[in-house]
Amino acid sequence: MAKFIDLIVTDIHRTTADAIAVRLQPADGSTLPFTQGQYLTFRRAIDGTELRRAYSISAGVTDGTLEVGIKKVKGGAFSTWAHANLKPGDTIEALSPMGTFHTPLSPNNIKQYLGFAIGSGITPVLSILRSILAVEPRSRFTLIYANRSARDVMFREELEDLKNDHMGRLNIVHILKNDPQGIDLFTGRIDAEKLDAMFKTWVPVNHADAAFICGPEPAMETIAERLQTHGMSKDTIKYELFASAQPGQLPQRPISDESTKGTKATIILDGTAQTVDVAPGETVLEAALRSGLDAPYACRAGVCSTCMCNVVEGQADMLTNHALEDYEVARGVVLSCQAVPVSDTITVEYVDH
Repeated sequence: MAKFIDLIVTDIHRTTADAIAVRLQPADGSTLPFTQGQYLTFRRAIDGTELRRAYSISAGVTDGTLEVGIKKVKGGAFSTWAHANLKPGDTIEALSPMGTFHTPLSPNNIKQYLGFAIGSGITPVLSILRSILAVEPRSRFTLIYANRSARDVMFREELEDLKNDHMGRLNIVHILKNDPQGIDLFTGRIDAEKLDAMFKTWVPVNHADAAFICGPEPAMETIAERLQTHGMSKDTIKYELFASAQPGQLPQRPISDESTKGTKATIILDGTAQTVDVAPGETVLEAALRSGLDAPYACRAGVCSTCMCNVVEGQADMLTNHALEDYEVARGVVLSCQAVPVSDTITVEYVDH
């Protein structure tokens, strides 16, 4: 099971007026391996309340550092604290990198990749982009990046540097909602009509081997649907959604009437089993935490996969699922923050990420 480790902040720089890039390294002097597109789950007590927040890694796998992007969110306790208080030399706790927003890379690959990012959705896509350019010298990447205006473009200088360093291999298309750019196609919101026009003239969908999409759900669903319409298969499209349901997941059954009954749950953490009572309508994670178990979690909204576990025995319905793939759900994996038992007894085992 992933454990919290101490990370030291080595550098902070502002990438927009409301976003910072934070560089980190393990406090013990070791390295922390990660896969492009993964995220870190931070833990911090603020005003006496423990908060956990997941932030995507923006560094590439060959960069020799850890870096995350933190955008200040109105009313966001953790992001507000980080912007106001975090400084080089500080120590912050984090779980080991997690997440499946990636595909395997190889120096022998000769592939065409597409990336779609909206706002702070650029963070994991940047990690993927940086890694592909470094690891696969014969692959190409096309990035479509949407923002409200030019001043909202996170990592703008880093993207320009990458484009200059990899001319002919990296193409970046900026779409700005409020800033005219001289070409109507690159101004306004991303919608189906705009995507169709882009795919016909600017974006090589027919030759793409994989696409990575990160941002709010409605736009992501539209992008995924148009990519499939233009010939990409669903299994070559990877999602990292901010919220709402992941396209293509197995249909979720409504919570059964059986969930009104209490359940005896055996929860296996690090090979140790403990039985707890799950109240009617309570999730597996809520019951585990109430019983004092150190179960892993981050967003508690079904968006990340930090709390995923295997249903070994019994059955649970998920209230929602924004993170798991079809095949994972089919083999009995659930997000414990969304899993409500619907059997008298259930046994779950937390996944060692």
